[in-house]
Amino acid sequence: MSRSLQSVHPPLALEARNVRVQAGDREILHGIDLDIPAGRWTSIVGPNGAGKSTLLKAVSGLLRHASVDADVRLMGRPLHGIPARERARSMAWLGQNETAMEELLVHDVVMLGRLPHQAWLAPAGPADFEAVEQALHMTHAWQWRSRPLSQLSGGERQRVLLARALCVQAQLLLMDEPLANLDPPHQTDWMHIVRDLVSAGNTVVSVLHEVSIALQADDMVIMANGRVQHHGACADPATHAALEQVFENRIRVLHVDGVWVALPHWRSRAATT
Repeated sequence: MSRSLQSVHPPLALEARNVRVQAGDREILHGIDLDIPAGRWTSIVGPNGAGKSTLLKAVSGLLRHASVDADVRLMGRPLHGIPARERARSMAWLGQNETAMEELLVHDVVMLGRLPHQAWLAPAGPADFEAVEQALHMTHAWQWRSRPLSQLSGGERQRVLLARALCVQAQLLLMDEPLANLDPPHQTDWMHIVRDLVSAGNTVVSVLHEVSIALQADDMVIMANGRVQHHGACADPATHAALEQVFENRIRVLHVDGVWVALPHWRSRAATT
């Protein structure tokens, strides 16, 4: 694994050592070490089956139905030594294909993100209602607050579930394919939200298939075959080279309109005849 050298080492939001995940007789992750700096946006990319989602679930402590061997620290503390409620306040999660009770109103779905802040069986307080309203406005979902989740489209539901994660107001936000079903304008809105979170001192880690959007992060983890192939700054040429290589040189990383983007690299059949 190659890693870009940085002259300044920021504090770490998440540290993972020797992450191994076994499902039956198949090892999915092969002893991964990972450091996530605090106050930055880290994207995780790689081909299908690379182990991206498995890694994110393993370091969050949410992986089920598999054998996990890992030493994970959250803000310098052993993850499994942190009480569940405190951990839920410190680390928010948005996963793939998340389900919620279809007939719950949007406002109530987002309010679920406040449960770690509430005493057992206590009603929601002013701070909870304020957090819900803020999250719904951030995701442009406030107008649906009184509608059942079942009446929303896939993209609308995704924005509501993002609001639920934002409502936790956690220091660390982990997101697995958060752009699913979102059209380009709302993908742009999502990037603005992430940048605002990071500017406020929070840490964001996102698994993304949209490589060009992943390149807008601060740092990138590139995976293949259950291993980290590279971890470095998104603007680093070494990261671009590793990214092209892991996708078998079928993409090219280019500087377009002031940002780095990944474009398909192909030759038409007419050009090869």
